[in-house]
Amino acid sequence: MSPRSASVNEELRRRSRERLLQAAVELVGERGFEATTLGDIADRAGSARGLVSYYFPGKRQLVQSAVHRLMHRTLEEALEREPRTEDGRERLARAIDAILGLARDRPVLMRQHMAGLLQAEGFVQCPEQRRLAELLSDTVARYGAQNVSADYPMLRALLMGAVFAALVPGVPMPVPVLRAELFQRYGLDREMGVPPEGDAGAGLEDLSRFFATEERPDTP
Repeated sequence: MSPRSASVNEELRRRSRERLLQAAVELVGERGFEATTLGDIADRAGSARGLVSYYFPGKRQLVQSAVHRLMHRTLEEALEREPRTEDGRERLARAIDAILGLARDRPVLMRQHMAGLLQAEGFVQCPEQRRLAELLSDTVARYGAQNVSADYPMLRALLMGAVFAALVPGVPMPVPVLRAELFQRYGLDREMGVPPEGDAGAGLEDLSRFFATEERPDTP
């Protein structure tokens, strides 16, 4: 049997990493961070346990990368849904609704994510986080911000604060109230994006579309 080519090995590694990311968001969303082990994640992904440490320094980094992937792909899907639009205000409204929707629909996962950001490791810079940052920065630019380098971190901080406020045990703020406050700040109409009475959250149980674990069409 001839050895696999470098491109085939690269594709196999990519798919293994994607399966680990998907397994991480599924299990942490079901059980919480502490009750999920790296072994559990490897087993759910159908991967050897040694592969987890090959791709990620530890469980916290893996989970943070996985949540950033989910956030990035959720945001991307919201921005590109039909009818597609280039209107900056509509795109910002969709972005706000996408992130708040995750807090509403996946409270366990997002609560664990927010708690993880306050740990010693802090905010992990990873490919998934960079893609999320690029998409949010582009949204801010299309909205018409004059200083994206300053306005993007402010939007990020406001979204993180809103998610945190929605998830504080015992004193959570209603997502519609948080949405209204953000929309007022940015001068957005209530009917933009996906209003609370809309169909946000439909079909979120299946996460596979956010993780490219299938073989790419151009893969040998």
